[in-house]
Amino acid sequence: MPNGENWQGDVLRDLRAPVPGPTPDQAQARAQAQAQLQALDQAQATAAQSFAQALTAPEQGSAPGYEQGYGQAYGQGYEQAPAGQPQGAAPGRQAVAPRSPDSRPTVDRNLAAVARKPRSGEALATRVARAVWKNVSKSAAREVAEATRTAEILQQPVTTGRQIAVTSIRGGAGKSTVAALLGTTYAHYRKDPVLFVEADPALGSLPVKLGAETVRWTTSDVADIVKPQMSLLDVTGYLVQLRNNSWLLPGSQGQIGTMLDARGYQRVMVALRRYFGITVVDCQTLPAEVARVALSASQARVLTTPATLDGVASTHEVLQWMRGLPPHVIAGTVVVVTEQTPHSGVDLDAAVRTLRSTGTSVHLLRYDRHLAAGGTIRTDLLTRATRTTATRLAADVFELSQKRH
Repeated sequence: MPNGENWQGDVLRDLRAPVPGPTPDQAQARAQAQAQLQALDQAQATAAQSFAQALTAPEQGSAPGYEQGYGQAYGQGYEQAPAGQPQGAAPGRQAVAPRSPDSRPTVDRNLAAVARKPRSGEALATRVARAVWKNVSKSAAREVAEATRTAEILQQPVTTGRQIAVTSIRGGAGKSTVAALLGTTYAHYRKDPVLFVEADPALGSLPVKLGAETVRWTTSDVADIVKPQMSLLDVTGYLVQLRNNSWLLPGSQGQIGTMLDARGYQRVMVALRRYFGITVVDCQTLPAEVARVALSASQARVLTTPATLDGVASTHEVLQWMRGLPPHVIAGTVVVVTEQTPHSGVDLDAAVRTLRSTGTSVHLLRYDRHLAAGGTIRTDLLTRATRTTATRLAADVFELSQKRH
């Protein structure tokens, strides 16, 4: 019996069926049909091969749960299509299969040899001196008590996912470095999953700093795919899995020209926010549209500035401008002054006091040669001062995200 859903198979079966006692005319028609059948088989084989090359198999280079997530991501949220019409295809339109991007290395393999072996953020003599001082100092107990209080803050449960946006006024302010330190700290202390979102498609460095070897799906890709009704297993199939139950959604594949608009960013955040306790967003520099949208939608904001005269002056002007906005904007903002050279040339204490005069909390991230070298951030190679600052900053920002401003 003919099957409406497999009409091509019925046609092929009928063409292949033997015809008893063919007449000369029937034999000629049969020969023509066989020739058409061979052409059809060849065309189908060519089409199948082209489709297989365009659509990468789910199990190749996929994160855990990708195979199931891929199928469900395109199958959920759509009404059942009529027989013979692919799912999600509009009536009268030819359905186009979604293209699965290939995985790309975060650092070109030809350039990987350029990087030197990572080194500690501080010299060996400094580490030895600190170890001796810790054994004889009476302040060790106070440090332990402070670390315990900070850990208790970072481990507080949340009723809804918290979004923390990290941005800057200009490039080179340590924005991605601070975002990586924040998210890594949350992932270390918390049990719920943590998400890094790179909302800066202009060749951002967040995947490299987090140690991601390859990237596949980007924020702009996922904006057209992810749906609020998808499960966590579906969602993680499009993310890069990191350590300590954390995940990354990169902004690009290291290629110029990737675009992300405000509406795409909103679709991604609305669909993903309920799966993760904390989401750290590495935004574009101000005043980009996506950065402004991310700042307004986040429960806490981090503004990074280099420890330079022009950097501090520009940030001070921005903070003065933010004081004219709704009170929750400035109240939920933390400033991080990043020292990227051993001798910054400015009075850091005076710079911090000036920025604090606007009513904003300010943290100073001092020079760390491990961070200054770039590349993947290894917490075991950070200086003690960097680890302490990152932990205190994470706790401060988390508390602000919990308040109702």
